Amino acid sequence: MSPSRVTVASCLLVCIASVAHAQQPSAATTRSPDERAVLDLEEAWAKGVVKRDAATFKRLLAPGFVYTEDDRVQTGDQLTSDIISGTDTVTEARNEQMQTRAFDNAMIVTGWLIMQGRGGGKPFNRRYRFTDTWLKRHGQWQIIAAQDYLVPAGRK
Repeated sequence: MSPSRVTVASCLLVCIASVAHAQQPSAATTRSPDERAVLDLEEAWAKGVVKRDAATFKRLLAPGFVYTEDDRVQTGDQLTSDIISGTDTVTEARNEQMQTRAFDNAMIVTGWLIMQGRGGGKPFNRRYRFTDTWLKRHGQWQIIAAQDYLVPAGRK
């Protein structure tokens, strides 16, 4: 093959590869409606923490919900009380790197919850690795279990 044919062939391959890559759906567009709904609920959770919104947690938490953080286990009522009337003030909460795993009418979400605020008179920036389990009952997603691990300061 002559050098000009090699160059043309190489350009053609690059163009084809670029078009094929551009046609690949992004991760966000390949999510099912249920995955998108649950991820929206995860965002509602983060906003509910900042707003101390009991109504959000009443809507999200299924009866019998269980929460674990490190060595503590709490009911939904206990967790909601801690969020609503706790001494920490969360000024920002966001989720990062959320991944979903769907199982019929259940979904597991893993990710990072990043919270900033003040507690004990001092500012904090906390990173939690979380695993949440959601169940779809009567056409509505509710969280049935959540586990958070507070990453020690200085570790990522």
